[in-house]
Amino acid sequence: MSKLLLLHGINLNSLGKRDVLHYGHLTLKAIKAITAKEAEKYGFNVISYQSNHEGNLVDKLQSETEHCAGIIINPGAFTHYSYGLYDALIDTGLPVVEVHLSDTHQREPWRKRSVIAPACIKTIKGKKEQGYREAVNVLIEYLKP
Repeated sequence: MSKLLLLHGINLNSLGKRDVLHYGHLTLKAIKAITAKEAEKYGFNVISYQSNHEGNLVDKLQSETEHCAGIIINPGAFTHYSYGLYDALIDTGLPVVEVHLSDTHQREPWRKRSVIAPACIKTIKGKKEQGYREAVNVLIEYLKP
């Protein structure tokens, strides 16, 4: 079975507890289950990983992507300044979809820019957990022969 890598960045381990107006009530575990269920419809397993440390996310990209067909990433605040994560995503050579639970453009002005987006085939924001389902479908459509 083919694999998709699902990465979550800084503070996303607190989902379900933090700012539920912006991020919703679901936990990270629930989001992983939703994503995995959607991916299973197409014959894909999901490898899920979260870290509050940028280097750990880069390490996971470097160790797992050889065995994956695509990547879904919610980098959290790393979105706005992590050129190292951007470089690591580019280096994978895989299609990447960036997902944000909230609409980052409706918050503080510094959140309007993603340095990750140019490494991605699509950015999805403001759709809560539905954004993860959409991300799976974007990757599946992209990977079709």
